Amino acid sequence: MSTQVALITGGASGIGLATTKHLLSKGWKVVMADINEGAGRELEKELGSNASFIRADVTVFADQIAMFKHASTWGGNRLDFFAANAGVDDRQDMHTSVEDLDENGDPKPLNLMTMDVDLTAVIQGCWIYKHYARRNPTRGGKIVITSSVAGLYASPINPQYHMAKQACVALGRCIGPPFLRNENITVNVICPAFIMTSLCPPKIREIFPKEQITHMSTALRAYDMFLDDHTLTGKIAELSIDKVIFRKQIEYANENQRWMLEDALKVWQQAYGDQPE
Repeated sequence: MSTQVALITGGASGIGLATTKHLLSKGWKVVMADINEGAGRELEKELGSNASFIRADVTVFADQIAMFKHASTWGGNRLDFFAANAGVDDRQDMHTSVEDLDENGDPKPLNLMTMDVDLTAVIQGCWIYKHYARRNPTRGGKIVITSSVAGLYASPINPQYHMAKQACVALGRCIGPPFLRNENITVNVICPAFIMTSLCPPKIREIFPKEQITHMSTALRAYDMFLDDHTLTGKIAELSIDKVIFRKQIEYANENQRWMLEDALKVWQQAYGDQPE
């Protein structure tokens, strides 16, 4: 059997780098896609011949196409796993008391880079990966999306980040079952609480209570669960300290709501002319 190949966005730091090293230790070949070219090139040298780096800005569709093409070609025309991991927090505070106005005194557009990185790029990545998974020696593959506890709970801090991460949870639930059924691709989501990485500000490293930090090993255990089980799809794994907690969506309010989201699918398929395979 040929060596399995993974593509990890945000692979040169944090959870992405930890996952890269973890998969390498298990005999995988890993492509790290990251915007930080300096760190990526150094890691490529350090980690050996089974690691490859490509600079990619996930908000640029052409960069995404290039990173998938590189991963598949470098990996021997296979790409078994896509980790949609790259993420940023809010680039502009919605709660600021100071207005940012243009020359006409009108509000300038809010910086939506967080939505571009944390949501749009994830959707596009899943879309592109499907193309490559269809061309694997055995059709199919695996996707794990990095969301956050912000994907499960609301907070006034970083509202764009929370919205994007909650949308990632919905994305995993929406496409997970049909991707497995139609494409042999599993799609799952991890929602880590606070994990201490080198990206954290030095002050946080000093003052954050150690007992409230989620272990990196918890995230790696969740990845292993999803990579080892070919039946899990559309699942949401909340990570808290040393626990992996599978979260279900909220219960239907009544039978009508269940029918609308489940049984009515056949009605919509008829309306759109899209019959199930």
